[in-house]
Amino acid sequence: MGTTRLHWTRGGGGEPLVLLHGMGSTHDDFAGLQDLLRAEYDVLAADLPGHGGSRGLGVTPTVGALTDAVAADLDALGLDRVHLLGNSLGARVALELARRHRARSVVAIAPPGLNTPAERVWQGGVLGVARVVLSAGRSCIEPLSRWRLGRAALLGGLRAWPWRASRTEALAVRDGLADADRFWSTLWHGVLADVPTGLEDVDCPVLLAQGVLDGIAAGQTPRYLLVVPGARFRPLAAAGHAPQSDRPEAILRLLREARDAA
Repeated sequence: MGTTRLHWTRGGGGEPLVLLHGMGSTHDDFAGLQDLLRAEYDVLAADLPGHGGSRGLGVTPTVGALTDAVAADLDALGLDRVHLLGNSLGARVALELARRHRARSVVAIAPPGLNTPAERVWQGGVLGVARVVLSAGRSCIEPLSRWRLGRAALLGGLRAWPWRASRTEALAVRDGLADADRFWSTLWHGVLADVPTGLEDVDCPVLLAQGVLDGIAAGQTPRYLLVVPGARFRPLAAAGHAPQSDRPEAILRLLREARDAA
């Protein structure tokens, strides 16, 4: 096994499942799902470049470059094709890995890339304002994370039920948003300027999902049905943009459905 570039956690047993978080978070965004997933999978969770424990790239952080970093680490870990669960930017990277034939199955929750110009402006504005506010109030994040109302304030734009999230999930916005390396460049190149191509080459089962209470990504996720062969869409009731602690059991069912179709 070679040396990895990104920060990873690993646990459980079974077929390999890679977790890829969204813009402005870390692998801890999946903390509420970990016990469920590790009961069925060998779970590997990465911090994307510039987030959490992973340093930023030395090149322009496009989706292609972010995917290169993840793929190189999969090679170093001795993994060829894996099951993938991605949220937001992580879902977009998961789809790109599938295009490169590195996926056994994909569950992609609210991937960007097919949004309209107006939706891109909205998404960029929401993430940009969050970055500015949380960077300015960084010292308040840890105290707020201890309380249900504080977690609601920190995760209110991401979760439908943010007070249900754990302290670990709330602290992910500190390490992945307030402290993110090359945040503005990643936001522009990885989210706002990204236009997916080549997804007709995807050759594995793909389940697209989006929380019906997602106020960040609007209705863009079902548009991937037009460009990913055989993809299916599943709305997540009572769930937001990053629904990991909103609907953990529903996400587990999506993973099983995708795995069984592989």
